[in-house]
Amino acid sequence: MSESDARHTQDEPPGKPEATGSVSTYLIGLGFAVILTLASFWVAQTSTVWAPGVPILLAVLAIGQMGVHLVFFLHISSAPEDLNNVLALAFGVFVVGLIVFGSMIIVNNLNTNMMPTDKLIQMQR
Repeated sequence: MSESDARHTQDEPPGKPEATGSVSTYLIGLGFAVILTLASFWVAQTSTVWAPGVPILLAVLAIGQMGVHLVFFLHISSAPEDLNNVLALAFGVFVVGLIVFGSMIIVNNLNTNMMPTDKLIQMQR
């Protein structure tokens, strides 16, 4: 192996060396993202959707929006060469969930153990 070949293989990241997205892929993703965003605004402002179902429908549209961004903009797929990206994404989601739910538990615990306001005012007098 020559020196230029060795340097060439060391400089390239593992996986696909060619570009992963084309302009048409980005435009399709943009179209889906705009449609899902407009649908979210419509759902939030319309009275044709059953009121208790609005948060569920908004959550479904948000998950769809995340899927569009992952596939069309971040190019994350289930292909074997993208396994590290999927694992990194899963770990990131786990850490964010851990922080959010842990914070909710801590705030709930603080709220439960907090002194009532009327007793706190009496103590200050």
